Amino acid sequence: METIELVLNGAPVRTRVASTQTTLLDFLRERGLTGAKEGCAEGECGACTVVMVADDAGRTAYRPFNSCLMFLPQAAGHEIITVEALARDGHLSDAQAAMAAAGGSQCGYCTPGFVMSLFAEHYRPGRTGPCETEALAGNLCRCTGYRPIRDAARSLGMPRDDRFLARLRQPAPALAAFDVDGFARPATVAEGIALLEREPSAKLLAGGTDMAVESNLRATRWPRLISVEAIAELQAFDENALRVRIGAALPLADIGRHWTSAPAVIHDWLTLFASPPIRNRATLGGNLATASPIGDSAPLLLALDARVETAGPGGRRSIPVDEFFAGYRQTALASHELIVAVEIPKPLPANIGFYKVAKRRADDISTVAVAIGLDRHANGHVRAARFAFGGVAATPIRLHEAERGIAGRLWDESAVERVTKVIQRTVRPLSDHRGSSDYRLQVAQRLVEKFAVETGAWR
Repeated sequence: METIELVLNGAPVRTRVASTQTTLLDFLRERGLTGAKEGCAEGECGACTVVMVADDAGRTAYRPFNSCLMFLPQAAGHEIITVEALARDGHLSDAQAAMAAAGGSQCGYCTPGFVMSLFAEHYRPGRTGPCETEALAGNLCRCTGYRPIRDAARSLGMPRDDRFLARLRQPAPALAAFDVDGFARPATVAEGIALLEREPSAKLLAGGTDMAVESNLRATRWPRLISVEAIAELQAFDENALRVRIGAALPLADIGRHWTSAPAVIHDWLTLFASPPIRNRATLGGNLATASPIGDSAPLLLALDARVETAGPGGRRSIPVDEFFAGYRQTALASHELIVAVEIPKPLPANIGFYKVAKRRADDISTVAVAIGLDRHANGHVRAARFAFGGVAATPIRLHEAERGIAGRLWDESAVERVTKVIQRTVRPLSDHRGSSDYRLQVAQRLVEKFAVETGAWR
């Protein structure tokens, strides 16, 4: 057993790591900080929500996240706040007082998680109006109902100039490299590759929002984890006239904060990625590396003709996303190779559509996802088109036949019919509890028609 250090509720803590895959939630509860609860162990209910002090596009912010989805070694170097730290000398914090006054708690199981999300929103840098209730989208309530919780959020004005606001005037912690038994966090791409070469059985870890679910619910164990969270290059964002470059380990929530010039569809796409606490930890690189056929990033990146930059012992490569998925849960990543960044070429398509069909509007897994990029000449004829789909095959796919079939043609009802016929002839979805094969096929075709209506193909 070896030790790690973190700041917990304002005090430095040094703790031994008995098991690499002990969750932060279990660690907190063992210390008597039982406000955070385990409701689902997969980041869906938000009962385990705590807050970390993190950089927010150059500012310091409180960032809520699911403590059930963070392994304890990942917390090393972080500053974490739990619900127990909010009240002082018998006086509730504003978020707690608002929840109590509005009657926002009944059984109380979910309340601490709601309070932590509301606390982070209350102190959100740059907020000028009421607290946004969307900030609570990662927290579920099973008995109180959401109206009093909404009322509590809307009742909060600007935060007082207190110790929590004073903390935001100071920089967020900077993560450093470290190594304990079963877990390593390198500081550079070269160090990460060297670790992978020395330990080929090691598993790369970014936000952990997928791997922690495997650990919690399927008892999956890995002999060695290598976290890429402290590699600055993987956290970078850069935009110029030719492309947008997104670091593979940049949290999804930060993409929207950095990419201020992005079209509205990009921000809509991001809000459909799970929940705010998960987006505060999940990464684009991680979402691609899982190679899930229903991952939310792949269809849009396919439609944008994006490329994946990788690094390994043999140097760096640039792989089109269209060639990145080798099979179900398989990628083109070579041995000892990691994803460095995702590059999206400019200009973006003039028309971009992203549609996700799921059982719920938000915080749910796709049944079918469709992304389309379309450019037309001045006369309305198709200059370039890309049709991408998730949930209809073992991998995310692009329909090259459909794209070739309408190139140079007028984008009209006839062109749309050509596309839907290709879908009907070539796509063979599986059936599962989320939807039958026929349902998925019909949805894929109807979503193309929806895009056609929105882009004026049918008048």
